[in-house]
Amino acid sequence: MKTFLVTGGAGFIGSNYVRYMLNKHKDVRMVNLDKLTYAGNLDNLKDLKNNSRYKFIKGDICNEVLVNEIMPEVDVVVNFAAESHVDRSIGAPADFIKTDVFGTFVLLEAARRNNIERFIQISTDEVYGSIENGAFTETDPMMPSSPYSASKAGADRLAYSYFVTYDLPVQITRCSNNFGPYHYPEKLIPLFVTNAIEDKPLPIYGDGKNVRDWIYVEDHCEAIDFISSHGKLGEVYNIGGDNEKTNLEITEYILKKLEKPKSLMTFVKDRLGHDRRYALDCSKLHKLGWKPKFDFDEALDKTIKWYIENRWWWEKLKSGEYLEYYKKQYNLNP
Repeated sequence: MKTFLVTGGAGFIGSNYVRYMLNKHKDVRMVNLDKLTYAGNLDNLKDLKNNSRYKFIKGDICNEVLVNEIMPEVDVVVNFAAESHVDRSIGAPADFIKTDVFGTFVLLEAARRNNIERFIQISTDEVYGSIENGAFTETDPMMPSSPYSASKAGADRLAYSYFVTYDLPVQITRCSNNFGPYHYPEKLIPLFVTNAIEDKPLPIYGDGKNVRDWIYVEDHCEAIDFISSHGKLGEVYNIGGDNEKTNLEITEYILKKLEKPKSLMTFVKDRLGHDRRYALDCSKLHKLGWKPKFDFDEALDKTIKWYIENRWWWEKLKSGEYLEYYKKQYNLNP
């Protein structure tokens, strides 16, 4: 049985990936290493608590002693662990540099010493910066414009350097904006869906015309799995949904679906360093034989339905009462 170390596996994409892999592959064991910061939530994997092929370890990827204890039992590392919210990176950039860059270094070093089979670094389309026309290919220069995207660019290139210098079997993925269940409600889609459900204002930065490509999280998980078995070592792969939408379009769709008034739309001052448009050329991955399966409208409807049916999951996150619940529920001190 092959053992995967999934760092940040209690987060949004990481938890969806853990569940996806356990459901699809009966010969894998998933070890989830997560520090359980505010966005790491064991409720995301509550249904796997008694699964014999799943193991949770509370810990920081910057903890060299802990990482070196875990790595000998690992075949594949999938590094999702990162501080990931752009707004937070503007106010506290040091946290992002430490986790995203130094934490990745700790993992790479341990992986190198233990001769692991594969190291998959989960990067982001934000490392490219903004683009007015066209789409970024994997060979385009990186021009990150926030401390978050700069820290991810640093981790991205550090992973590649371990492939070149030490022959570590590295692959790097750069994905566009994800959406789906278990998405922490500070990001646009879950924030706007839950605010609309509660008849609260939907805060739109600037003029709302910033463009992002959106992909359903399950498609992203499938793409990572596909790349690990079909992609080449040392390569970067863009992963996108081919669904470019402005923030206004997303907002209006959510309000219409929930039958809420447009008066909930509230325009606020634009954030610092707010990139205008991200776009990925994913032809490299498509030529390998992978394309997203989910239609955007269908997937967004499915996501909205999940938040309607799972108020237990997000209401406590937004109420400020979650910390005490969390300690009691899991006997942890996050």
